[in-house]
Amino acid sequence: MYKTIKGALSTLLAALLAALFLPASTAQAATGTPRATGTIEEVTGFGSNPGALRMYRYVPAGLPAGRPVVVALHGCTQNATTYGTQSGWTELADRWGFSVVLPGQTSANNLSNCFNWFQAGDIERGRGEAASIQQMTARQLADTGGSRAYVTGLSAGGGMTAVMMAAYPETYAAGGVVAGLPYGCAQAAGSPYVCMYVGATQTPAQWGDRVRAARPGYTGPWPRLTVFQGTSDTTVKPVNMADLVEQWTNVHGTDQTADTKDTVGGYPHAVYRDAAGGVAAETYTITGMGHGQPLDPGSGPAQCGTAGAYMLDVNLCAAYEMGKSWGLAG
Repeated sequence: MYKTIKGALSTLLAALLAALFLPASTAQAATGTPRATGTIEEVTGFGSNPGALRMYRYVPAGLPAGRPVVVALHGCTQNATTYGTQSGWTELADRWGFSVVLPGQTSANNLSNCFNWFQAGDIERGRGEAASIQQMTARQLADTGGSRAYVTGLSAGGGMTAVMMAAYPETYAAGGVVAGLPYGCAQAAGSPYVCMYVGATQTPAQWGDRVRAARPGYTGPWPRLTVFQGTSDTTVKPVNMADLVEQWTNVHGTDQTADTKDTVGGYPHAVYRDAAGGVAAETYTITGMGHGQPLDPGSGPAQCGTAGAYMLDVNLCAAYEMGKSWGLAG
């Protein structure tokens, strides 16, 4: 009840301020109310598609050229379109003005509809599912004149997010891993299940070397990392967030000690900066949350998402926090 009242009051206040000071179209965006100006459509012929995936996208009506592209990867047992809407990404696309690519796995590739983040043939540059997702991204950037791309995903989609950051670092400015795993984790642990439930024993340098080997000769800039992890997740254990931080801070050439710690929405938040002061990695530790995507359904300015299976209302929307941190807002 308190949350409902808080959200309603926030929306009312924003609407009143917008009506007084902003043009109508801007006021609508300021309230955070979803506008649903576009529809999710399937795209075919986006490339050779060696991973045999399906491409969907959401483009808000009237989107100007040159706006960013967010690639959002669903988790196991999920599908592309439902994940796009329930996670809040299509809602934020309307609110802030960017397009969303929604890669879709098929049961022919994986019976549980998981992206194959653990198979060598699907995580290497120029091969399998990683190459298909890259082709989708390139198609969307070309079609919209997109200025930059970001990648994010839940669970297996989170594992594939790390794959895209490692294999195609020149394409993605940042990546958001939600309850996911570091690049090369299954190979390091000897099994995807060991990786998920126990973690892999690697030093930060060994983790970083796996990323560097995915894109030989690349000297940067590397994508920045954002991680969301529930402390009560028994499907992908929290050790994987620590391993992700070790991997990507090493790639960025910095240490594994957080430079700042605070709370966001009541949850611990840590930031790791590189030598130039830029963000190399940041983490959100969602206390008591199990396996899933953090959401905060409602119409308030910082709210987004729709609760469902593995889509968890914890009063913090991961998509919103990622988008704000990446500079997508406004």
